[in-house]
Amino acid sequence: MFKPADLFDLAQSEHARIFEGCEYAWEALSKIQTYLKTNLRRELHNRCEGVAYVGEQVFIGEGTVVEDGAMIKGPAIIGKNCEIRHNAYIRDNVIIGDNCLVGNSCELKSALLFNHAVVPHFNYVGDSILGFKAHLGAGVKLSNFKVTSGSVAVEVNGKRLDTKLRKFGALLGDNTDVGCNAVLNPGSIIGRGSVIYPNINWRGVLAANMIAKNIGSLEIVAKR
Repeated sequence: MFKPADLFDLAQSEHARIFEGCEYAWEALSKIQTYLKTNLRRELHNRCEGVAYVGEQVFIGEGTVVEDGAMIKGPAIIGKNCEIRHNAYIRDNVIIGDNCLVGNSCELKSALLFNHAVVPHFNYVGDSILGFKAHLGAGVKLSNFKVTSGSVAVEVNGKRLDTKLRKFGALLGDNTDVGCNAVLNPGSIIGRGSVIYPNINWRGVLAANMIAKNIGSLEIVAKR
């Protein structure tokens, strides 16, 4: 389930060729910077509501709205009909598809979003790929950096595979949904159509069409 086509509908991104030659989908992360250098042409077709900062190496498509206080540092490509809301922070090496949402106080860095991906409130998306219609609840963090030394490993067929990436957040397949305040640890891979419940501290691989639940005990007592 780690090939690009296993996780993503490649027709739902104008930038699918970034996956060419990738055996594993995470290999595209190390190609984002070069892809932008080759393909980025500065053009701004968006509408601003208020005052936003847009860097010199940024493309924004038609119909996209950039709200007051947003900072788009770049290099970045942002597609058509997106919403970049108040105080969003889009750092270096970010590719955002069409009809995407990047909301209030969200931070993106070295990320690729397929069409219709939603990053709406207080999210961190670092060194990650979000598939078609992937959705993050408020406060979700895609952690991209191990507190211990070494590169991020992924378990493949019961064996640990070294991705050779020092920074690697998560791969979220098409139509995935991650609940509010969940944290996905480095190297997390979530299969198509799967769900992570709120407040989960997730690590590893979740197969397609599965639900990860956190069933905690709750005690209610009389007030004294």
